[in-house]
Amino acid sequence: MLPTLVPPPITMFLTGPHQCPQEPGELPVTHAQRPVPAPSAHGTAPTQAWAMERLAEPITLADMASHANVSVRTFTRRFRDEVGTSPGRWLIRQRVDLARHLLETTDWPIDLVAHRAGFGTGVSLRQHLHGAIGVTPQAYRRTFRPTPVGGPAQ
Repeated sequence: MLPTLVPPPITMFLTGPHQCPQEPGELPVTHAQRPVPAPSAHGTAPTQAWAMERLAEPITLADMASHANVSVRTFTRRFRDEVGTSPGRWLIRQRVDLARHLLETTDWPIDLVAHRAGFGTGVSLRQHLHGAIGVTPQAYRRTFRPTPVGGPAQ
């Protein structure tokens, strides 16, 4: 039977043993575990709300970081820590959800749904919807749109 190998904990070197004062008989301190960052008082929720109100408009990562008044790198790190995904993926998910809602509740043409959801074109909507849930906008609408009252039975 093979022995189970356990990887060592991830560590970050702070100083060499020659720089650490120590008592006789103690091992030198050469590394320490990374501290867990404290929750930020400046969360990304206000920027998420701001973006949700503007899904039909082009929104870049730089726009979101600017709204949060931080650098792109800081915003991306905070966003990922809070939400668990990248800002770009989150934004696409919100747009897909809006498009699904519009497909279920309106008779708008696919290109108009795409525009209102922020995808710009029907082709882009088709690509993102198919990537997210595996169906085209027309197939989604046929499956999930309730039959209008007094409409023909299918």
